[in-house]
Amino acid sequence: MDIHEYQAKEILARFGVPVPRGGLANSPEQAAYRSDEIGGEAWVVKAQVHSGGRGEAGGVSLCHSDRDVARAAGGLLGKRLVTRQAPAGKLVSQVYVEEAAEIDRELYFAILLDRASEQVVIIASADGGVDVEHLAATAPEAVVRVPVEPAVGFLEFQAREIALAVGLPAGQITPASRIFRAAYRAFRDLDATLLEINPLVITHDGDLVAADAKMSFDDNAIFRSPGIAELRDPSQEDPRERHAADHGLSYVGLTGNIGCIINGAGLAMATMDMIKLAGGEPANFLDIGGGASPDRVLTAFRAVLQDDNVEAVLVNIFAGINRCDWVAEGVLKAFAEADVKVPVVARLSGTNVEQGRRILSHSGLPIIVADTLADAAENVVAASAAGRPAADRVTGGGLR
Repeated sequence: MDIHEYQAKEILARFGVPVPRGGLANSPEQAAYRSDEIGGEAWVVKAQVHSGGRGEAGGVSLCHSDRDVARAAGGLLGKRLVTRQAPAGKLVSQVYVEEAAEIDRELYFAILLDRASEQVVIIASADGGVDVEHLAATAPEAVVRVPVEPAVGFLEFQAREIALAVGLPAGQITPASRIFRAAYRAFRDLDATLLEINPLVITHDGDLVAADAKMSFDDNAIFRSPGIAELRDPSQEDPRERHAADHGLSYVGLTGNIGCIINGAGLAMATMDMIKLAGGEPANFLDIGGGASPDRVLTAFRAVLQDDNVEAVLVNIFAGINRCDWVAEGVLKAFAEADVKVPVVARLSGTNVEQGRRILSHSGLPIIVADTLADAAENVVAASAAGRPAADRVTGGGLR
């Protein structure tokens, strides 16, 4: 789960990370009031959307009067901000007005869960305010990576080494170390998967301030921090993923045209690979989990069919905890209640497989039953490309 910048800054401030004074606004008038409330001679107006690259997309404005603040807010509120990370645009419902810092240097600091090494990793750079992925690709020597031993945590000497590595002078080593360790405590205590401060600025007075912040959290651990769950903004989420999450499904929207309904993350990944090998593009990752009832299969169909790009659906179930007859009943229920108008290919294996196949073959519905995953992938790709009812196509021994 992602949260907004202003929410991330509120969390960081609670843990002791310095952040600029600021306030949230829902209208141009309120934005101008916020600038008066904050005081000073310059303010930054920022669109609050779950996307990076806001500055280059026009979502961040430096203003020198309350009239400029109101004008900048008015130009953002109610609009869809299109960024490189959100080509479809994100709705701007709120703006954040904060005091403009007099910047001397910009640093990059982040904490993330590195799934490859199965460790928390600290990433820092003396070059802040840039796309760190591009920086790592073009100048890897400019990026500092420090793994954190889970049993020990992020230690003081590691924080000081990072501060030295990004070129901070002696007088700023201790303050920077405090900030780094405070950010780590926020990451650890709240089960975050990403905490990014970009940029961490050094002002003309030598102070270190988190000028921007981003945090993401582990959905499976949010129950341990009820206050974090309340920060969710459904308007910023992919509607397909929001629908699935609301019904307890593991769903990630993609850009292809073949919907996937599968049990097990590993099988889901293998199925997506087979679809691509057959020349198709998956529209989603969806794991319905173990013990899927007919109602849960119906819910999965509804989640997949919310995507207007879906031209065919592949149901791939290896039943251990699941039962193939339950899944088959769910497929029939989807045709009855979810208005399925695209070809459906089903590959069932495991517990009660014969009963499941019999239910599908005797249904009279346009469902292709495949023997293997390879057959299923080839048939769903062909069915989506042909643009004709699935009943017109056969696999193996034909429709069963």
